Amino acid sequence: MYVVKVGGKVLEKNLLGVVESVSREASKTPMVLVHGGGNVVTEYCRRLGIEPKFVTSPEGIRSRYTDRDELEVYVMVMAGKLNKGIVASLISKGVKAVGITGADGPTLIAERKKRIVIIDERGRKRVIDGGYTGRVVSVNSNLLRTFLGSGYTVVVAPIAVDVDGNMLNVDADQVAFNISSTLKVDKLVILTDVPGVLINGEVLKRIKADEVEEMVSKGMVGAGMNRKLIEAANSVRSGVGEVVIASGLVEDPLGEVLKGSGTVVSK
Repeated sequence: MYVVKVGGKVLEKNLLGVVESVSREASKTPMVLVHGGGNVVTEYCRRLGIEPKFVTSPEGIRSRYTDRDELEVYVMVMAGKLNKGIVASLISKGVKAVGITGADGPTLIAERKKRIVIIDERGRKRVIDGGYTGRVVSVNSNLLRTFLGSGYTVVVAPIAVDVDGNMLNVDADQVAFNISSTLKVDKLVILTDVPGVLINGEVLKRIKADEVEEMVSKGMVGAGMNRKLIEAANSVRSGVGEVVIASGLVEDPLGEVLKGSGTVVSK
């Protein structure tokens, strides 16, 4: 069983290639496809007269700040336009596909971030209300297993609910790592706009989970990739066979991964 996470930039630039690639592999192995799409959310916010807000963490990671108005657009775009568009594209290739969010079931339970620390425009740390962004704390796999057991490829939008039933914006990488760890999948593939983990401009082919902490502490890769590597190592320790970080911009992304492209994190 595979989990494949497709970033928003990959969807924008290579949706057809991803759909073709997933459709070929979905006929051979059960698959969950997790998608991002933040740039499309930004586009539709502006169309509706809502100026998107972004914040920068002390680690230098820029992320969306989701207030109530933006949450409504986020849910419409992620659960509607993007999720159902991907499902329809897979169906056109003969794949049995179904699209859900983490609110269905529910499948993804998250905690709302009550407060977050940001770096303001003057370079100072500030604590602000967390808005409607959450952190996944558990995965209820019943719905996923039901669909997978019936031969469906499941397309998951990164929306979760908290214990009070509030929908929350959750990070798509985090969703993919949590689902992978819960299902104990053979392979988690993270399709990005880079060819893998780059060290001095070269793709590092393989990293052992126990090596990740030292790499991060030495600052060998950027903040965004650091987070992926830490989550990848944790997933491998929790029972995922391997995590592959690879380019989603090539003609056949999954085919290239199966031939050895990208960076593999394993035991």
